[in-house]
Amino acid sequence: MKYLCLGYFEPEKMDNRPKTEIDAIMGECQARLEGFYESGKVIIDAGLDLESKSLRLVNGKVRVIDGPFIETKEMIGSAFLIEARDMEEAIRVASLHPTTQVGAGEQLGWGIEIRPIHYFENREREV
Repeated sequence: MKYLCLGYFEPEKMDNRPKTEIDAIMGECQARLEGFYESGKVIIDAGLDLESKSLRLVNGKVRVIDGPFIETKEMIGSAFLIEARDMEEAIRVASLHPTTQVGAGEQLGWGIEIRPIHYFENREREV
């Protein structure tokens, strides 16, 4: 089964830190990613840009709105797709991600949400 994992952070907490401190933390993340990828369970890992658009159907027409639109203090900073037998294995694999491995992440509000996904895969399309 495939699982979509969303990495969250609190922008205010990160923005309030000196750039040198954030750079050092991100450097520590890079080293942790190697072990995460070596698990052999990561299908794709993508960092997300802060820019986003929201599409809504309004009065029968698609409306494009600047985003992100979240109702919490957290923002999605990354998304990754993993393959796992069950939720227990998905938790084990996701826990290798820097979000839960880098100590500073706790103070920066980092966290991961794991969701089993049901999907359509177009096998005729070349990637």
